[in-house]
Amino acid sequence: MTLEEQGVLFLEALRRTRVAVPEGTLLYRAAGEVLEMAAAYHSDGMTFLRAGDLVNALAGFAYGLGWLDAGSRLGLLEPSIAHPPGAAGACIPAALAARLDEKTHRYQRMLEIALSAVETGPDEASPLSRGAEELRSTARSWYTDGRGRLDAGDLAGALARFSYGYAWLDAGIRAGLFRITGERGLFTV
Repeated sequence: MTLEEQGVLFLEALRRTRVAVPEGTLLYRAAGEVLEMAAAYHSDGMTFLRAGDLVNALAGFAYGLGWLDAGSRLGLLEPSIAHPPGAAGACIPAALAARLDEKTHRYQRMLEIALSAVETGPDEASPLSRGAEELRSTARSWYTDGRGRLDAGDLAGALARFSYGYAWLDAGIRAGLFRITGERGLFTV
């Protein structure tokens, strides 16, 4: 799939997505922010794509889709349809290999640090504590999958997975499920 096709599919997903919690409730603002972040990263991805910056377009789309999927899993957004990163290797030309290598390795390091820079916010007896652990586990799983892609030489696939997984942590922070115990600059707070 090309990045242009990914951008179109992402836009279609955004157009179908609605806030799932009633206006005026405590979670309504969190839901709106999660949806706003997903839309902002679609816009960023399209801007990068039009400028020929395919590496940042790939990262932006994967990150935005991570926000969308984390928001759906939290019950903040509907419909609940997953949009995990697929095969991305063919979408980055060889001429951008150095840029792709640098960004992929940087995002791998950032996500690794970010995973250890948050802790569950809700009390362990709360269902939200289990939800926070699920979001962290999802981010960790995408980190692990990204490492596998990186080890196999699929830098684009690795970057997409690191970006997607990172968004799950950021969405969890925005929704109040995590406390930042490390470097705040790693997160969109």
